[in-house]
Amino acid sequence: MKKTWWKESVVYQVYWRSFFDSDGDGYGDLKGLIQKLDYIQHLGVDVIWLNPVYDSPDVDNGYDISNYLGITPRAGSMDIWEELLSEVHTRGMKLIMDLVVNHTSSSHPWFIESRSSINNEKRDWYIWKDAVDGKEPNNWRSYFTPSVWELDTSTNQYYMHSFAIEQPDLNWQNPNVRNAIYDMMKYWLDKGIDGFRMDVINLLVKPKDFSNVENPEKIHYLGNNPGIHEYLQEMHEKVLKHYDIMTVGEIPFVTPEMGREYVAEENKELDTLFHFQIADDMPTWDLVKYKKIQKDWYEALVKSGWNSQFLNNHDHTRQVTRYGNDEQYREQSAKLLATMLHTLPGMPYIFQGEEIGMTGVHYDSIEEYNDIAMINKYEEEVNKGRNPKEVIQSLKLLSRDNSRTPVQWDDTENAGFTQGTPWIKVNPNYTKINVKTALKDPNSIYYYYQKLIDLRKNNEVMVYGQYHDLLPEDTNLYVYTRVLDNEKWLVILNHSDENRVLHFPERYKNNRFKQIIGNYEDAESHSTKEIMNLRPHEALIYQMI
Repeated sequence: MKKTWWKESVVYQVYWRSFFDSDGDGYGDLKGLIQKLDYIQHLGVDVIWLNPVYDSPDVDNGYDISNYLGITPRAGSMDIWEELLSEVHTRGMKLIMDLVVNHTSSSHPWFIESRSSINNEKRDWYIWKDAVDGKEPNNWRSYFTPSVWELDTSTNQYYMHSFAIEQPDLNWQNPNVRNAIYDMMKYWLDKGIDGFRMDVINLLVKPKDFSNVENPEKIHYLGNNPGIHEYLQEMHEKVLKHYDIMTVGEIPFVTPEMGREYVAEENKELDTLFHFQIADDMPTWDLVKYKKIQKDWYEALVKSGWNSQFLNNHDHTRQVTRYGNDEQYREQSAKLLATMLHTLPGMPYIFQGEEIGMTGVHYDSIEEYNDIAMINKYEEEVNKGRNPKEVIQSLKLLSRDNSRTPVQWDDTENAGFTQGTPWIKVNPNYTKINVKTALKDPNSIYYYYQKLIDLRKNNEVMVYGQYHDLLPEDTNLYVYTRVLDNEKWLVILNHSDENRVLHFPERYKNNRFKQIIGNYEDAESHSTKEIMNLRPHEALIYQMI
């Protein structure tokens, strides 16, 4: 397998508006991020992924871009961004930016021109269709609204938007669009960034005939359509291959076999990907299903390709709340999930605050939520006649606001995030869960993450080792090996609120074990060569001698 710097990296995701506010306006900003770079560096990560900082009306928190070449004033300025890049590189880290090119903001000059008249030269930079039988061109649903179509009354045609009404989709069939995007990518790469996280990159090509679908609610038809690989290969040829960078594609609706086509080295498209068989398709924890997903992706990519390991990000509920136990066993559970993600095949991603075990939130009123997807879905369901309290309860767990509350820096007002009024409410548990407390405790979740990252830097078996699941059908224990040459590690995870007993497989009973790390301080004192008594959410890594 080809070795590269990015395969050996750990990525830290910064959702800047919730990271740290330097000027008291209630929003995080780039100066705030610069002030906290030492904290990120101290953790040991290699790469920072920065969510969109481009000019935007902020309908969808920056994913509606009105100028790809400018910095939104809420985040700072180009001078401050360039200072950020320099400071990141000075600390030996790398910076990757979000690439959002499936759609723009409806305030983007391209779209303003496109909608100005049917004959405008940029009309076909977006996707326009006539009405069919006096209504929308087809029955497709968008992520955020019941239809992907919005009528523009000035020209009496509909434009397509896979997300919010204010996020019209670009027409990638137009070579002028593609070339404009490639020029924009070169602009940022020439400034010195180290790669891109590519937002819903597999949605660029639409279904060819725009006909109705049998089940519009299942929106898989929006992605992975014929022609997508040709466009990504063109992007690679014209832009990506000329820079020493990493690319990670956000690619929903893919099986492992489909995903491999995007990241196989010989295809010359992307380096790695985010798939969503877990985050989108596993609402609550299911260990047997999780193991099967890991096995399938490992087997698909082991010869050529690279995976990403994550359980939460800015779009998905914090992992200790959704997939662990954020109450009685919050610390043990957070450390177990970290152990798992940093020892499975692929590149680990840490979402800001995950390293101190931040949890999801439970607001009682829809007015307290900011997530446009949740708000739109709430209104849609209430308009159907459903009980509002029932609707909000059903949407809480998967609300994107669970992961978007401000980073909890200390136990002062607003968790030390801002001197002003935070743009979104701080999680009330900040008085107990915060960075200041974590940094004082040598056994905190933060320092456990630091140890895992250091282990990965110094042990290639964690990166390139072969993976084998020893107990694929066990509903509580996840036990697997990573093997590279003569180095063999055993990872043992009790993903349960109960004590469990591990009976070692026969072929391992005569092995000697040297503990590498564990999330309970006295881990070595309760094991034998044949059985191991595991406490709730206990995680252990052993070197097999």
